[in-house]
Amino acid sequence: MGLLTQGHPLDWEETKKYAQYIREHGIEQFLHIYKKLKDRRNDCLKWGDEVEFLMVRFDHENKRAQLVLRAHEILPKLMEPEHENPDNCTTLWRPEYADYMIEGTPGKPYGHLPVHFNMVEANMRLRRQQGQELLGKDEYVLSTSNFPRNGCPNFTWPQYKPTPGTSSSASLFFPDEVIFPDHPRFKTLTRNIRMRRKSKVALNVPIFIDEKTPRPFIEDLSIYGDDGGASSSAAVEDHIYLDAMGLGMGCCCLQVTFQAQSIDEARFLYDQLTPLTPIILALSATSPIWRGYLTEIDCRWNVLCAMVDDRTAEERGFEPLKNERFRIPKSRYSSVDCYISPDSAIYNDEEVVQDADVFHKLTENGIDPILAQHIAHLFIRDTLTVFEEKIYLDDTQDTDHFENINSTNWQSMRFKPPPVNSDIGWRVEFRPSELQMTDFENAALVTFIVLLTRAIMTYNLNLLIPISNVDENMQSAQRRDALQTQKFHFRKCLSTKQTPETPCMASVQQPYTQENECEHRLMTINEIINGSNGFVGLLKIIQDYLSNIEIDADTRCTINQYLSLISKRASGKLMTNATWMRHFVMHHPAYQHDSVVSEEVAYDLLWKMTKISSGEEQCPLVLPRMSSKTTLDISAAVETENNQLEVKRSLMNHQNN
Repeated sequence: MGLLTQGHPLDWEETKKYAQYIREHGIEQFLHIYKKLKDRRNDCLKWGDEVEFLMVRFDHENKRAQLVLRAHEILPKLMEPEHENPDNCTTLWRPEYADYMIEGTPGKPYGHLPVHFNMVEANMRLRRQQGQELLGKDEYVLSTSNFPRNGCPNFTWPQYKPTPGTSSSASLFFPDEVIFPDHPRFKTLTRNIRMRRKSKVALNVPIFIDEKTPRPFIEDLSIYGDDGGASSSAAVEDHIYLDAMGLGMGCCCLQVTFQAQSIDEARFLYDQLTPLTPIILALSATSPIWRGYLTEIDCRWNVLCAMVDDRTAEERGFEPLKNERFRIPKSRYSSVDCYISPDSAIYNDEEVVQDADVFHKLTENGIDPILAQHIAHLFIRDTLTVFEEKIYLDDTQDTDHFENINSTNWQSMRFKPPPVNSDIGWRVEFRPSELQMTDFENAALVTFIVLLTRAIMTYNLNLLIPISNVDENMQSAQRRDALQTQKFHFRKCLSTKQTPETPCMASVQQPYTQENECEHRLMTINEIINGSNGFVGLLKIIQDYLSNIEIDADTRCTINQYLSLISKRASGKLMTNATWMRHFVMHHPAYQHDSVVSEEVAYDLLWKMTKISSGEEQCPLVLPRMSSKTTLDISAAVETENNQLEVKRSLMNHQNN
């Protein structure tokens, strides 16, 4: 969720008084970090994942599944090992937006050794187990991005009724009591977004039209309460109306963070991973049901964008620009707006709205125009939360004002400077992935992403396409069954002049594009992942990379199973979670073919997912038998690796003598 500062939050009227002050001092803080650490080199390559779990209660007698509001109870217990022995934790835990969510990460980052890939699934499994042990009878930890009936009446336990006239979000569907209560940031964000925007957030998600879906589909929203007419003016026919930050930020995701060796490498990784964000979004799709209805989307992304959209009517272009500084094309939760490395600048084909004063300040202090553009673009936004104890800071010792704005630009990639006085390096965060129902699938996605970054850096590959095409791909990725029905802009030739001629890469080397020749074309996900006559395929590049490194047998076995899952899903041999959920609902005997996912259908779906995630039941439509050799104990493999390294050093010393 980003920066979690403790203190007393200000309301919006007070917060906006400090908006310019925080922008100015946020830039001073960034400049201090940059000047101090821009020449830092040779940080170890580290990486780690972040999983956000749901907690669900099953009422087997009444066939009802509800979200359990217990994060405030169990997080202190989950965090005890970190408080008692912070240097020796296998897992770390943090709060998230809703009281039914818990966020877990590995206790320490993974490193450069291939054997670390064999730990990922085991650590995810441990996190699930730790959460599960603290839940009560008929309560379970689940991993999926969106609870199918989030926002329906009585969707939580304990049950609460929305109060649109007095709540932070003014929502018809999402009560304030569902927001995590033990940190003031979450409720303050909710209220301040609405107050800055001068209206409720709103999104209309197209409903899936089935045989008996009413046409036109029009909900009677008056039954949910009185929100001053906001819903009646915003809702449209044949769509499901959403109106609360919690319906977006209450979704779970899978994220991966990389520490690069330098700022230049971090910027390179940020850019090269950006074209992959829609591809992974489509591969990981798991959100076809919203507020109890089947829809025409499979992913959470646009819902999140809309549910935290703090832009005013002027900034959205609905009214002439009078009181605001900019017209802003996107929400602060969005896909990446620009590449940030100088070599990538030619692919920034969309206008980037930026604060000219910030840009000037950065460039006159030695920051190149491409990175300055990125930061100046982030800083067109106002801060959304200010804590009265954290206003006047030492800009050489604190980064709260910079992170306040950087961490609330929720883009598909995030560039993360090192914290002050820390041994942590320059990092990038890969943010689009939907959360899968099993640890095996989540580990497979993480492993695929990390291996691809290794191959990109090792082979000096180039995945860049115009940023406008990335935006187009992000929209295509969210459509129903996008994996099988959509095509995506992707670069035709990934090799560069620095790419070595390995057997795999040499076989697909192509003459460098002629002037005015398009460097990319439309491809299916299957082509992008598995290759075709005209394209190498990302999996072949990864396999080529793996064949050129030393890797123990168990880890290679695990990786091969993960890559097999990715390959079969991309080809359509295995379903995405979203496609399988639709299939389950539409073949359920209680489903009336009217687009409604009833309590009974949702209960059976989630109970089935619980059994699958625990390994009690198989799901051959989605994944093969999960039999990886994942383990938390890699000491033997590390010892072997160290011994081999010592032998190599000894041989080198002998040759030098």
